[in-house]
Amino acid sequence: MAEENSRRAARPRRPCWRLNRTDLAILLCGVTAAMGITFGGPLLQQGPPPAVVNAVAAAPATAEPVPSATPAPISAAASSTTTPALGLPATATPVQAAPEPALPEAAAPVRISYPSADLDVPVHPLEPDSAAAASQTIVPPETKDAYWLTPYGTPGNNSANTTYVIGHSWDGADAPFNHLSSAARVGDSFTVETGTGAISYRVDTVTTYVKASLKDSPIWDIVPNRLVLISCYTQDPWGKNVVVTASPAVP
Repeated sequence: MAEENSRRAARPRRPCWRLNRTDLAILLCGVTAAMGITFGGPLLQQGPPPAVVNAVAAAPATAEPVPSATPAPISAAASSTTTPALGLPATATPVQAAPEPALPEAAAPVRISYPSADLDVPVHPLEPDSAAAASQTIVPPETKDAYWLTPYGTPGNNSANTTYVIGHSWDGADAPFNHLSSAARVGDSFTVETGTGAISYRVDTVTTYVKASLKDSPIWDIVPNRLVLISCYTQDPWGKNVVVTASPAVP
């Protein structure tokens, strides 16, 4: 036993290292530096945490007031350079309704003056009899005057239907309605005198119809204040009619 103890006493003692806080700090810095070099970036350096935006308190105290959600009115000057809603071009011009002529109150026509067709005649009321209605053929009295078909429209303000005026063309003799066949043109102007005033018209169409087809033609469509002049076509008075349609002219 004494011999064993003497051996232990004879062995050299190994130093025992105890690390204090300073040593630990130095060691930690060394480890951190080594890992930074190895992985190419700092591990202990972190950015700020992501902000949590609150709908009420997100704006800082010094922020400027948030504009109102109500859009500002667009001035007339701005509207010419701002593209309107619905994809309209910025230079679009508003479509305006065509002006309507001022007309006297609806009343029976009493005279027609159509200078370029050399037509200036009095107008008399004519109510077709039952035979004319049954045959769909209207024959005015054998005069050179004009006749207004009373069952249809009356020209003027508050008119509810087309106005029809008819007259004879004469074979072998000069008559006012003869000139519709040769002289009437689209764009012509003429005047209708009524019991309440004068109405200016502009010619829309000049058309020739076979007499048998006239009753089925579009001239009988209801168009308030349209005026239709009907006579025989002088180049074929027994087989055809000439029809002039016109609308009130805008001054």
